[in-house]
Amino acid sequence: MAETGPAWIDPEIGESLRGFPNFDFSLDKLPAMRSGSMFEPQTAPDVKRIELSTEGSGVALSVLRPVESADDSPVLFWMHGGGMVIGNRHMDDARLIEWCRGLGCVCVSVEYRLAPESPYPAPLDDCEAGLRFVIEHAHDLHIDPQRIGIGGRSAGGALAAGLALRWRDNAHAPLAFQYLEYPMLDDRGLTASSQLEGLPIWSRESNAFGWRSYLGDRYRTEDVPGDAAPGRATELSGLPATFIGVGTADCLRDESIDFAARLCRAAVPTELHVYSGAVHGFDMFADAAVARTAARDSADWLARQFGRRTVA
Repeated sequence: MAETGPAWIDPEIGESLRGFPNFDFSLDKLPAMRSGSMFEPQTAPDVKRIELSTEGSGVALSVLRPVESADDSPVLFWMHGGGMVIGNRHMDDARLIEWCRGLGCVCVSVEYRLAPESPYPAPLDDCEAGLRFVIEHAHDLHIDPQRIGIGGRSAGGALAAGLALRWRDNAHAPLAFQYLEYPMLDDRGLTASSQLEGLPIWSRESNAFGWRSYLGDRYRTEDVPGDAAPGRATELSGLPATFIGVGTADCLRDESIDFAARLCRAAVPTELHVYSGAVHGFDMFADAAVARTAARDSADWLARQFGRRTVA
């Protein structure tokens, strides 16, 4: 019997989805969706914020760090989600502030250009420029350049994985890790999960729109580099330790699992978590048991990468 999208959804998440707005990404809806996804910076009394921009390219960066932090703090360099077409660097502030507070790390969120106006490689170029700036200014930022990892969710996961590949290929100093949360990895739509019908939050149609916006005329052709769609990359050895988390009711499920398996075969330390009944973006339903479990798993893994004790 073929699997069907809605039947696989966790009951707690399914209940929360009642009356939830329909995220149907398309070109005509893009202006309205963007107006609703330009998040304002969040603040916390124990986490301070610095706004910076890179020299030359002018890529904006938000630096979040605990008020009480060491001069050699580890760093999570973060890329937001939004299907490559919406969102800004502030949309994950609540999560990043929580990690700053709980893990004693510095989080840097990058403002990359959005497709379709700025297709590949522009968004990835912005992420690379931001990461290079952070490393070059490690002394000024009071961070440890040997403990800089990268991460992102959804489209940000695609950019993080692409950045890790590009960083390795350009023979830069190794990154500490890559953290990929339900990442977009492959534009070709070859997997069983990529064909699931009726999935909420991020449908196969929205996924196709995001990739088509990002890759333009390259979409689903042979002219797609590995750093543009990391699931296409043929050589994964030499990448940093990797975390991948994805739900079973996500059209990106199978490509995430396949990428994790290929990383393992390439001798990359890899931790894969597949959450039963979880949809794309399921962290939005923070009260659901599966979301709480995933949050603990993420914090625990990040703590280990930073050399901290695991989170209780």
